[in-house]
Amino acid sequence: MSIDTLETAFRSVDPLGEALHSLHMSGTFYSRSELTAPWGIDLPAMPECLMFHVVTKGRCWIEFPNGETQVLNSGDFALIPHGQGHTIVDNPESKAINIFELEREQISPRYELLRHGGGGELARIICGAVAVKDPAAQRVVSLLPKIIVMQTNTPENDWLLGTIRMMMNEAETLKPGGDTIITRVSDILVVQAIRHWLEKEPLAKTGWLGALHDEQIGKAIARIHRQPTHPWSVEALASQVGMSRSSFAKRFMDMVGQSPMQYVRQWRFQVAEGWLRETERPLAEIAEKLSYESEASFNRSFKKFTGRTPGSLRRQARTASEVER
Repeated sequence: MSIDTLETAFRSVDPLGEALHSLHMSGTFYSRSELTAPWGIDLPAMPECLMFHVVTKGRCWIEFPNGETQVLNSGDFALIPHGQGHTIVDNPESKAINIFELEREQISPRYELLRHGGGGELARIICGAVAVKDPAAQRVVSLLPKIIVMQTNTPENDWLLGTIRMMMNEAETLKPGGDTIITRVSDILVVQAIRHWLEKEPLAKTGWLGALHDEQIGKAIARIHRQPTHPWSVEALASQVGMSRSSFAKRFMDMVGQSPMQYVRQWRFQVAEGWLRETERPLAEIAEKLSYESEASFNRSFKKFTGRTPGSLRRQARTASEVER
């Protein structure tokens, strides 16, 4: 399809909305915990995952290795976007035990029930870890803070309590299809938490995220994302958003922190990573689609950019997929 025939569709493009729409998550695991004081759970780092906790009864403290803490009350949702290791405890004095040392009941391949504690006050928490694969979504996630918290005691989050009650009901009864509902609700909560931060945080209006908000630079980025194999040039991108070449190049650099063609190249490698992980496309075909003269030149450039060869990345993805099965 030519660029001209896409013009009408691009007039109403929402680059940031598209990035959020690309947050298709795959569940690594979900766990419903019934915890009686005193209790504490140590959660190791999961660097490629977004981890979350939903408190459906009681309260807990989240503690990070640097001493930073966050209190969660019943109805609160916490997202740890970068999968940083942390502990959850009933109070700061309680000892935390590594989650993998605790006995857990396997309800389904991706869903566990954990009962732990000293018999005191009850807390119920749903925990999970999910992964995103789309490169635009991964870039959004990379810019998020250490933790995002949504609380039900604020007017704008009235919807949150009902959503959490739905999740709690499904987790406790686990009727047929219940784990699927929990997965879908978890996806909604994760996206809402990210959107909540994007709307409230001034930092979300700067850098690459700020560029997505910009009427002209945002549209140019959306074009690059949608058509990574198009033979883009600075002139072509500038023309499509109604700017001169020099003005576009300067504004893009000022907002994004790299030149338009550097961004195009980076994006193509990110798309290539997705193809290598999720498809069986031959390397020669991928190289041709991304305008490389040969498979060998693509291999060299890919390794220089990512630090590994296309073949090693594909083998790693296949091994991970076999382990998940």
